[in-house]
Amino acid sequence: MNLTLEYKLAKNYASQSQKIRILTEQWVDKQIFCPNCGQLKIDKYENNRPVADFFCSNCKEEYELKSKKDTVGNKILNGCYKTMIDRLQENNNPNFFILNYNLKNYDILNFLVIPKHFFIPEIIEKRQPLHVTARRAGWIGCNILLQSIPESGRIFFIKNHHIKPKNDVLENWKRTLFLRKEKDISTKGWLIDIMRYIERLNKKEFTLNEVYKYEKELEILHPNNRHIKDKIRQQLQFLRDKGYLEFTNRGNYRLI
Repeated sequence: MNLTLEYKLAKNYASQSQKIRILTEQWVDKQIFCPNCGQLKIDKYENNRPVADFFCSNCKEEYELKSKKDTVGNKILNGCYKTMIDRLQENNNPNFFILNYNLKNYDILNFLVIPKHFFIPEIIEKRQPLHVTARRAGWIGCNILLQSIPESGRIFFIKNHHIKPKNDVLENWKRTLFLRKEKDISTKGWLIDIMRYIERLNKKEFTLNEVYKYEKELEILHPNNRHIKDKIRQQLQFLRDKGYLEFTNRGNYRLI
């Protein structure tokens, strides 16, 4: 895999944003395989398609590309807030590719995919409306809050300029596909929260009491639920049934 953007391809473009768009889309089109089925090449949609930038002709997965220079950061600038929320409610959003590059030498620093089943309204931040003097006065955009997505939902092809094995990418993608079958956004939100808090423990094996320590935080996230501990146990059992973790003995768990 070539980790350098072919900057000569964009030499005739004056706008820096246009250059980056051309270079990053061309790189993804040539270098990236489909993380869902493993097909060696994905295809680029025609320009200005409203939903996605790339698709896999084999499994029909769709991908939208976001690019950032220097660091991936905690937020990704996205489009219209209402459009994004509507897409999540209708479950027709694409997966997201995130490409992080070094503008000085046009190197790819990080490239990852966030599967669409990790997108819930809670990770979408509403921005302030555009000023009354702006061309699109009143328009409201949004940010994607990367810090609210579990590590298992950030699948790296390239991390810190290091290429990950293809089999690892495919296995990491398959590991959380069970979330896609969950159509209720509230239930999915609970599962993603529990996955995120398990990761915060930063250990392969953990106890139920350790997860209970996040009860107060979960009460804030889910104010309508009066039985937080019961819900925690329910979600852990679900994650066990889906092969995400296993029970080792009473009150003890291990990530698989």
